[in-house]
Amino acid sequence: MNDTHEFEDAKTEAIQQRNGTFVTLKDLTTMMADFASERDWEKFHSPRNLLLALVGEVGELSEIFQWKGEVPRGLPDWSTAEREHLGEELSDVLLYLLRLADICEVDLGQAALGKLRKNALKYPVEECKGSSRQYNLYTHNKENL
Repeated sequence: MNDTHEFEDAKTEAIQQRNGTFVTLKDLTTMMADFASERDWEKFHSPRNLLLALVGEVGELSEIFQWKGEVPRGLPDWSTAEREHLGEELSDVLLYLLRLADICEVDLGQAALGKLRKNALKYPVEECKGSSRQYNLYTHNKENL
């Protein structure tokens, strides 16, 4: 094993020891920034380039599901290899998203919490439970248009 892999493994182990098995968005963001810095890749990490890389990874993720039809929750018929591949592609999407947010100076955790709050107002349980109607069809939203 080379020094780079040992270093990366040591950083990962330190995070796991600090947080148990829980890894925060901040941990992943820091690791991605370090990863890019160590390789002198920051010059390539413009918002546009990261977005295009993210879209490419979403395409690779989509390919996994492309011809499978509807897939039941939990993926009961998937092999270990298929699940591992899915995990890798989901990870690629997450890591590029975190890197993009970092470069754009967006606190993704806080932005996501804010979006969840807005969605709770937009889709109140009493009006939309069990329904897939678009938000502007709910009574409370018609009044606010």
